[in-house]
Amino acid sequence: MNTSEIGILIVDDESSVRDSLYKWFLEDGYRVDTAADAKEALQKLQKQTWDIILLDIKMPGMSGLELQERIREIDPGIVIIIITAYASVDTAVTALKAGAFDYVTKPFDPDELEHLIRNAAEKRQLTRENLQLKEKIIQLNPEETIIAESPQMKHILELVDTVAQTDSTVLIHGESGTGKEVIARAIHNKSKRRLFPMIAVNCGAFPETLLESELFGHEKGAFTGAQYRRKGKIELADGGTLFLDEIGDISPKTQLDLLRVLETHQFNRLGGNQLVQSDFRLICATNKNLEEEVRKGNFREDLFYRINVFFILIPPLRERKEDIPALVHFFIRKYARTMNKPIYDISPEAMALMKNYTWPGNVRELENAIERAMVIGKPPMIHSKDLPFAQTSTAAVSQPESDSLEAIEKAHISAVLTRTHWNIKRSAEILNIDRVTLYNKIKKYNLQRP
Repeated sequence: MNTSEIGILIVDDESSVRDSLYKWFLEDGYRVDTAADAKEALQKLQKQTWDIILLDIKMPGMSGLELQERIREIDPGIVIIIITAYASVDTAVTALKAGAFDYVTKPFDPDELEHLIRNAAEKRQLTRENLQLKEKIIQLNPEETIIAESPQMKHILELVDTVAQTDSTVLIHGESGTGKEVIARAIHNKSKRRLFPMIAVNCGAFPETLLESELFGHEKGAFTGAQYRRKGKIELADGGTLFLDEIGDISPKTQLDLLRVLETHQFNRLGGNQLVQSDFRLICATNKNLEEEVRKGNFREDLFYRINVFFILIPPLRERKEDIPALVHFFIRKYARTMNKPIYDISPEAMALMKNYTWPGNVRELENAIERAMVIGKPPMIHSKDLPFAQTSTAAVSQPESDSLEAIEKAHISAVLTRTHWNIKRSAEILNIDRVTLYNKIKKYNLQRP
């Protein structure tokens, strides 16, 4: 421990006590100063930061107990050691209950006092390090920027502020690309769990067996290829938030396993018998209508009610076009900075195209469009020709080759695929068919991606 980094203030009305303590601590390398009464001590507290205060409990004017309260108001992290006589030990105990670190009696034992000061200095250093660590964690986990010009998004931000103060489970619904994870992170970052991680899992990206391992972890030898113990995402989220994206895609078995975890916050790793505990807050997101999935028998009703405690609906971008200009300028600034490219604006014609476009991919598609425009565009601004949908948005809708049902279906599927830039998942949702059926239709009509 570097004693020169620790500041000690000695507050005592006896000059002999102040002088002797001053010399002791100065010889040990501490930064030291003295005060004869509470008024002088408060003046020095206002001018400089102190780590440890040796405080006489009985002084003329303001007592040591009263001064202790004032010190707590100025800096609650200061370590206070009470100086007392044998006759006033009871008063020292009162000071301990009010938050003092310890007390020392007159006359002083130098070895005892040195040990006490070292413990106090270590406590102060640990407090500092913890604060610094928390600040670093917050810096590494910054709040996502949420553009909210429309009434709908402003209302959502109000909901975020409300639910963030609780531990309630949140269900976020919205189309792909609307920013469900951004809202989840905003809730986490405003909550009391923000100093712990938010662990995100895209449930739709894993087959059932792999998703189980991803969520619950596994023991060595649990299955072929399990060569070591692996912690799952639920365990890693202990103290923080577990974000399950596309929860509507999980299998019935995983739904049941998840329901048990939500009820007990306990689970077994795959292939293990030892119960693992995890204190986490759950936020889920989906682009499916889970009530409809419950009616169809695809989603457990009890799990739906368990996760649907607080519901947030994010409208698609085409229904909140007031946000488009602000989003456009936000992403222009973002990519101008990351690409070091002097494009800082967009032409009125290009902005009109952005406002009139239907945005099947929502905010994610808008960001991708701006990124592409920033790559191919020339300073000082983005123009219509730089936008990826400029051609398709003004082209005539393809006409069916004949009036037959097949020809009309082919033309319609082709138009939807073009509109979504061949996003199969989104196209299937628009057409109200599953992806396998859509792939079969593409093959049947020999549709080719441009």
